[in-house]
Amino acid sequence: MKRAAVMLIILATASLAVAQTQQQTPNKSSSAPGTAQTGTPAPAGKLPPQAKTQPEFDAYQAAIKNANDPAAMDKAADDFAAKFPDSELRVLLYRAAMHAEQSANNAEKMSEMAQKILKIDPDDPEALIGAAEVIAERTRDTDLDKDQRLAEAQKDAQHALQTIDTDAAIPPNTPQEKIDAYKGFLRSSAYSILGTIAFNQKNYEEAEQQFRKSIDAYPSQPDPVVVLRLAIALDNQRKYPEALKEANRAVDLTQENTTAGTLARRERDRLVQLTGGAPPKPSTGAMQNPNPPSH
Repeated sequence: MKRAAVMLIILATASLAVAQTQQQTPNKSSSAPGTAQTGTPAPAGKLPPQAKTQPEFDAYQAAIKNANDPAAMDKAADDFAAKFPDSELRVLLYRAAMHAEQSANNAEKMSEMAQKILKIDPDDPEALIGAAEVIAERTRDTDLDKDQRLAEAQKDAQHALQTIDTDAAIPPNTPQEKIDAYKGFLRSSAYSILGTIAFNQKNYEEAEQQFRKSIDAYPSQPDPVVVLRLAIALDNQRKYPEALKEANRAVDLTQENTTAGTLARRERDRLVQLTGGAPPKPSTGAMQNPNPPSH
């Protein structure tokens, strides 16, 4: 998704905080439950993954340096997991690999990394969202196992919504605004997935509700694709004035020479014709078909 960079920025800050904390004092068995290594009370939710020994943490630091190279990051995470099979830091490395593959638009590898996280921690909200997103976006009407795949994605997205507050590992001393932004982004992503599933099932009323929840969960940076899909879901319900409002919003959020931008302008032009609204600025490829689009 286009907003993935937002999550990466938030996570980069969080990972740095984890690294700094661990570098000061590797985890010891005598650490009091519910406290970070520095003794600072941890926020609600899981404690961040911690190293048990200095060699383990040194290996983590060497592996995380590959975060900008998806293939190298995948291998580094696997090598670390083989050397330290019980390390809590495996999750951080596989998460870095998952986001690297997401940035590279490699859905198959992104899903693979998400599944590796879930084998370690089945409640990890980021991995649940990553796995669900790939399924929701890659499932086609012609897939023989379409219903099964969408049901799996829906289950993962709903479970993520249940674990964001309880299982998102937030480093101690993280500013509240970053925590709120991080959790809001995760919720927005989960609702977007649920909306996409309903959209693909042609349940446009349900899709509308989920897309609105997605936008409301992270209003500072609405996803243009979610806004466009909301417009089309409203269009399919013949709520043309509302659909036009969202289509105009999608146009404002996109550039004309992008795929989402082109589709947003076609949808806007179609709805202008249907509603008799003011003609938009000239654009190429305006949709003339009065039947509402399905994608």
